[in-house]
Amino acid sequence: MKQRRKTSIVAGACLVFCLAASAVTLHGTDQLRPQGTLEDVLFITSPKVLKRASLGYDGLLADIYWTRVVQYFGFRHHNHSLSYNLLAPLLEITTHLDPHLVVAYQFGASFLAPAPPSGAGQPERAIQLMEYGIQNNPDNWHLYYDLGFVYYMNLKDYKKAADAFARGSKVPNAHPFLRLLAAQMAEHAGEFDTARMMWTATYQNSQDKLIRQNAVEHLRSLRVDEDVTNLQEAVTHFGERMGRLPVSMSELAAAEGLPGVPVDPDRHPYKLMPDGRVEVGVPDDFSFATRGLPPGYKPVTKFHDLQP
Repeated sequence: MKQRRKTSIVAGACLVFCLAASAVTLHGTDQLRPQGTLEDVLFITSPKVLKRASLGYDGLLADIYWTRVVQYFGFRHHNHSLSYNLLAPLLEITTHLDPHLVVAYQFGASFLAPAPPSGAGQPERAIQLMEYGIQNNPDNWHLYYDLGFVYYMNLKDYKKAADAFARGSKVPNAHPFLRLLAAQMAEHAGEFDTARMMWTATYQNSQDKLIRQNAVEHLRSLRVDEDVTNLQEAVTHFGERMGRLPVSMSELAAAEGLPGVPVDPDRHPYKLMPDGRVEVGVPDDFSFATRGLPPGYKPVTKFHDLQP
């Protein structure tokens, strides 16, 4: 009996050593091949097979795969990749090994659903991941919020977003704003205010650096979209009153009672083009802006000061 116990201890120690060595080796491979891809690392794609192979060390293996998730996404995002084929499998493996790793579900909501280059463009896969998270963590209101977030932001499915927020509002100790979001989804009202509330909540309710920086960039771009919308309305109002377009942003500001020449979140003045269009001064600084961009401009997604 003692011999069997000793053998089990030795085998367990060997497994822990091998897993740790594997993590170190994979990290070293990344450093030696910075231009390579990581597809060849994922030899086993089945979460069930890996869970059985972990021999009870699910948590340790989940941590290793969670590290792979962050490395994989960070490397590809840094290189403006248009393909994130392994993001969903890596997240699914991670969460099957540790169903209570909430940050992995939040990561999936933020980066699985959006279209490349800011994400994998797989909203349905993100929804499956979130429902799995809710199944295993039914009292965590953050997961209902993340599910509604995907329905609203990526699929524009207000009905299902409202349902997700309503489900979350019934969870013990749920944040009160879930009930408000459910009502706003039903009305489709206040697009800017709703989006701002959701991205702010995403920032406040995550400790992951990538998720928080993504939220910050969306909030900055949202501010630009709202500013440009309001300024275009001011240009239209000016034209209706004066019978001509304003010749400068200064004239527009004076005529419409604006408190000075309007500036973007980086304090750069907005530009008024000869045809009356309002443009942001440095469009590359606002990766997710949809308004105020030069004709034909293609935004490049980037997170400031973020290392992959």
